[in-house]
Amino acid sequence: MKTNNWDKFAEEKLRKIFTDKDYIIDIGGGLRVDPKRNNRAKNSNPWLESAIRSKNYKILDKVPDYKPDIVGDIHKLPLADNSIEAIICLAVLEHVEEPALAVREMYRVLKPGGYCYIYVPFLYYYHPLKGYYQDFYRFTLDGVKYLTKDFSRVEIQNVRGALATVFNLFPIFSKRTGWFNWLDRVFKKEGSNQTSGFNIFCIK
Repeated sequence: MKTNNWDKFAEEKLRKIFTDKDYIIDIGGGLRVDPKRNNRAKNSNPWLESAIRSKNYKILDKVPDYKPDIVGDIHKLPLADNSIEAIICLAVLEHVEEPALAVREMYRVLKPGGYCYIYVPFLYYYHPLKGYYQDFYRFTLDGVKYLTKDFSRVEIQNVRGALATVFNLFPIFSKRTGWFNWLDRVFKKEGSNQTSGFNIFCIK
């Protein structure tokens, strides 16, 4: 059971994508549910694995190393205009040289009414992967709003409150901030824009 707002938001929007849409592109393979096609598969997520099997779900990556379905650059997606029903782009935009161009490309290839689900970091530690990607950018709420300004509808949810965000910057606490999440609720900091990042759901 999801107990915080950002995990609830993520599950709600992913369920919406896999309910409403059939052709889904996962740029960078951020869902990480298939160990055969990803560098870091997460723990089992039965409902998501089942949803993926029932849809035309494709992973796109810039290199063939992790066996994506489509090899392509997010700055120039090898996809036709208005051809994709939904795009998932998790923790990718901080690693590309021109994130604004990347968002314009995602917008271009989405069908009218198509969904785009994005995660970007804000107050988060430096995390390149040598030989695969560099780490260029962080995004404020204002930056997120500007990047997604062309979409007809945008919903934004911060990921972690102010206290949990501070402690998440330390490797010993990274991704293990449950107690600090509770303190953020107590001190009413859970909705702070001083946050680890943002989950974003857009409709073209």
